[in-house]
Amino acid sequence: MTTTGIVLIEEHAQRVKPPRMLAVPFFFGNALGEPDNPEYQHRVLQATFDLLDREQGPVLEQLPEDMVPDILVQGSQMTSSSEAASLNAADELTSLRAYYEQWVNAHNGRTAVGLSTIPQRRFRGIVRFLEGYISGEESDMKERPQHTNVPQFIRYCVDDLKAFYYEARMAQRPDGADRDIHNWFWSDTAMGALTMALAQRMRDDDDETAKAVAYGIAR
Repeated sequence: MTTTGIVLIEEHAQRVKPPRMLAVPFFFGNALGEPDNPEYQHRVLQATFDLLDREQGPVLEQLPEDMVPDILVQGSQMTSSSEAASLNAADELTSLRAYYEQWVNAHNGRTAVGLSTIPQRRFRGIVRFLEGYISGEESDMKERPQHTNVPQFIRYCVDDLKAFYYEARMAQRPDGADRDIHNWFWSDTAMGALTMALAQRMRDDDDETAKAVAYGIAR
C-alpha cells in the first residue's frame, strides 16, 4: 500500500524513515495549520498527497516556502501578565463557556475538544485536578481512562482546555488573527499561566514521562 503523511517534528521522520512525509512548521494539534481556514488546510493536504507521485522513498519534504506562515512564539517563550496570574482559572473558563458553545453550534457540533473524554461541562474539575498536581498533591480524576497514565492524561486535558479557549476566543473575536489568539492565551489568561506552572512542575519531576509531556504542553 502506498502511503504518505504529515510530520510535526522533522527529526522523528529522519530517524524512522517512513516512505513519504511532509514536514510542517505547525504546533501540536494543528497539523494542517491555521484553524478554521479550510482553503489553506486543503493546500497542505494537497502538498501531502503530491508526495504520492514520488516513485521511491524515503521522501521527506518541507512545506513549500510560499505556504509557510509566520511562526508563532512558543508558549514557554512568553510571559504571563501579572493580572492573568492573579485570575482564577476555573472562573475564567466558566466565563468563556457561552462563547465556546456558540462556536460549536455555529460549526454544526465540530470541535477539537474531546481528547480527554471529559465533557466540557466538567472542565472545572480538570482545573482542580491540575492545581492539585502542581501543588504536589496525589491528584487524579475518577474519569481518567485506566489505560492512560497520569502524565499522558494531563496532556490530553491540557489539549482540551487549549482547544476550548481557542474556539471560545474565535467566537468572541471572529476577525482575530491566529497569532493574536495564541498570544492572548499565553499572555493574558489565567489558564495560560496555569499551564506554564504545570509545565514547570512536570519538568521538575523525576518521571521521564512527565518531563516529556512538559515539552508538549508548553507549545
